Amino acid sequence: MPVYRDEGVVLRTTPLAEADRIITVLTRRTGRIRAVAKGVRRTSSRFGARLEPGTYVDLQLHEGRSLDTVTQADILSPYGAVIASDYPRHTAAAVMLETAERLTSEERQPAMRLFLLLVGGLRTLAQGERAPSLVLDAFLLRALAIAGYGMALADCAHCGDPGPHHAFSVPAGGVVCPECRPHGAVSMSPAAVKLLSDLLTGDWACAGASEARTRREAGGCVAAYLQWHLEYGLRTLPHLERV
Repeated sequence: MPVYRDEGVVLRTTPLAEADRIITVLTRRTGRIRAVAKGVRRTSSRFGARLEPGTYVDLQLHEGRSLDTVTQADILSPYGAVIASDYPRHTAAAVMLETAERLTSEERQPAMRLFLLLVGGLRTLAQGERAPSLVLDAFLLRALAIAGYGMALADCAHCGDPGPHHAFSVPAGGVVCPECRPHGAVSMSPAAVKLLSDLLTGDWACAGASEARTRREAGGCVAAYLQWHLEYGLRTLPHLERV
């Protein structure tokens, strides 16, 4: 069987038989893959905690017909273990990992931009210098843009009329002008629209100065927008703790 190496972030693990696990990994070059880690659930396993969700690893694998097999795993950065000690960061990371898996609908399709975005998001969470909710929303906005679902935050999502606009419609794709405002659109505060724009462009100084209620409002819009485009809810999202 062909052997290959790649580095990636472990997205999810699933028990298999008595001692094995199936790991889902978003890799730098190959895209999303699934592989069997044999004996990893035994206390004597040489892999140990190297293949836990959120861990950035360098892998050697045997390519199989349906599932690959992990033959070597080395930790590059233990983001998952660092983040797990703080519940808000842990829940934010869980949403990021599930979102990355859902946005890579086909296996073995390279997704370099999403991979780099995920590594950067986990690194920022692990450093603990920025609010987890802001890191998460910035990741989600950019991940959706990479997937082709960019949120309109300046011009009207329907007619392109220059903003600022403060009505938000998930089906329309972002902010809408008064003439295009559809039934079901919600009013957004100017501060929430600006916060989303700051997170998308990486203006962390302005984003960090936002108020808690503004962050909750913006986060609610991002969550609704994400689930609309994924077509059904994330398992991890109800456990998210925003502070």
